[in-house]
Amino acid sequence: MHVADMAALARQDTADGVEQQIVAALIDVGGRVLLVRRCAGDSRGGEWEFPGGKVDPGEDLRTALTREVREETGLRVTRVGRYLGSFDYTTRSGRYHRQHTFTVVVEPAGEVHLTEHDAHAWVTTADEVRLGPELAPILDTYLTAR
Repeated sequence: MHVADMAALARQDTADGVEQQIVAALIDVGGRVLLVRRCAGDSRGGEWEFPGGKVDPGEDLRTALTREVREETGLRVTRVGRYLGSFDYTTRSGRYHRQHTFTVVVEPAGEVHLTEHDAHAWVTTADEVRLGPELAPILDTYLTAR
């Protein structure tokens, strides 16, 4: 996705009153998609998700996506690809979040080193693990379209 398009997403988030932007990476290596599982003690503990996290103040979406993938998995993003959409949610504390999901290419597609999750899996279908209700349609749509 072009930087200008990502900047337009950020501007729209601001206009919509989004308090916290979140980025997530759909990593497909050889037809298998990487998912990571939230630790039991976390909010939504035990759910599987795409690697990603909060956009820091002053950070653009691309930089945050690259940083979060590296921090959470040890994998290095070499290219941000297609935009897969977003969804909004409100946290228990009442903060308004928007998560943007993108495909990314990583290099090398080597061993995953987790720092914030308790497990990872490479899946070929959305029903292999317990995904959150917002993520299952994103993964289903991606897998059907590829």
